[in-house]
Amino acid sequence: MNGGNKAKFIHILDTTLRDGSHAVAHQFTREQIAAIAAGLDAAGIEYIEVSHGDGLAGSSYNYGWAALSDEEMLKAAAEVIKKAKLTVLLLPGIGTQEDLKLAIDCGAKAVRVATHVTEADIGEQHIGLAKKMGLEAFGFLMMAHMVPPEKVVEQALLFESYGADCIYIGDSAGAMLPEDVKARVGAVVEKVKVPVGFHAHNNLTLATANCLAALEAGATFLDGACRGLGAGAGNAQTEALVGVLEKAGYQTGVDFYKIMDVAEDIVEPIMHRPQVVRNAPLMQGYAGVYSSFLLHTYRAAEKFGLDPRDILVELGRRRMVGGQEDMIIDVAYQLAQKKGGN
Repeated sequence: MNGGNKAKFIHILDTTLRDGSHAVAHQFTREQIAAIAAGLDAAGIEYIEVSHGDGLAGSSYNYGWAALSDEEMLKAAAEVIKKAKLTVLLLPGIGTQEDLKLAIDCGAKAVRVATHVTEADIGEQHIGLAKKMGLEAFGFLMMAHMVPPEKVVEQALLFESYGADCIYIGDSAGAMLPEDVKARVGAVVEKVKVPVGFHAHNNLTLATANCLAALEAGATFLDGACRGLGAGAGNAQTEALVGVLEKAGYQTGVDFYKIMDVAEDIVEPIMHRPQVVRNAPLMQGYAGVYSSFLLHTYRAAEKFGLDPRDILVELGRRRMVGGQEDMIIDVAYQLAQKKGGN
């Protein structure tokens, strides 16, 4: 890349307060949400995503109980955001149209409707409602590594036909290599008329490289999280991503010093553990397993005396996807039975 990119503006969506929820077992407090949201807003982040890790109404036995309700989380952020767009995630089948209406009442300006990469059709009503109610609506295709580029294009076109303002390609397992990202993002950019975004996970330590690959293929929206806070090994690190993009000649509208300070002074002190690529997250990327399965897998491994990597390999072999968290215990139990019988 070179200085020719200087005129190109890249939209940054920070997901510290949504994907980062997975890394803190959904236990963000009202004070933490307000502090992080205020810092992100002051740094110039354009979109600030706030939800349970699994989106609106995600707080549950299956996905993990949150410390706060959706309403409490959103109001804590909305009260301090002055310029950014408060954004929510909604997974059809978890969140409902009523949950989306609540989010709007709490100040949400944008929603990302996320489905498995082959199931965009279940998001039609939610995209339609969002547009009807004046929200910016994103179609988000999760686990995009699981299908070839032409299938991703097919589903992206569905989201576009429903009225989505932007299509996101999600590497939800952190399983893609840069050439995989280029193939999928490039194919979608070629076929849709709306902007395209990319959501990276760092399970193979490629999150930032994959973001650059997405930009080279024509994406103009990128996700990040301060200190990389997110499911699995985390997301692309917002503060590092901003610095990399500046060096590469892109514009983001984000103050590099301020976003670094948010990460170091506000986010890092409340992290439960450093966001590093340990063995289990690495195996998630290798086996192509949904990143939010990580803490569930650790708990199952401890319960049944197993190596988390063995559970993740089996989950990958069975091609488990988001929403099947309850199967982690079943898989662990079956592996433990098999181990005990040897």
